[in-house]
Amino acid sequence: MDSHQVVHTSEVEASHGVFRALTDRLGVADFRVNQLELGADAEGPEHDHSSNGQEEVYAVIAGSGVLRADGQEIPLRPGHFVFCPPAVRRQMVAGEDGLTWIGIGSAIAETEAA
Repeated sequence: MDSHQVVHTSEVEASHGVFRALTDRLGVADFRVNQLELGADAEGPEHDHSSNGQEEVYAVIAGSGVLRADGQEIPLRPGHFVFCPPAVRRQMVAGEDGLTWIGIGSAIAETEAA
């Protein structure tokens, strides 16, 4: 592979109209990176990563909404970054103008988790 890779999200089909998987297209090996999009007033799935130990950072790039995390509602707008450890139950909820964010995830190394 070259020393760098450039991908435009318009070149990546959105799975279920929401999830643009960028990791493999970019050639990333040690973490996951995706662009996610919710339409106006839509809700993403509630989930956690207890089973695979993945921690995540969300970087909001367009729209607005809230992150429901362990019973709290955290307002989101472009420029916000949010960290979620694996055990935190989370759900993204778009506002009236939709919500677009970059999700970056990596499993905690065995030596760190022990």
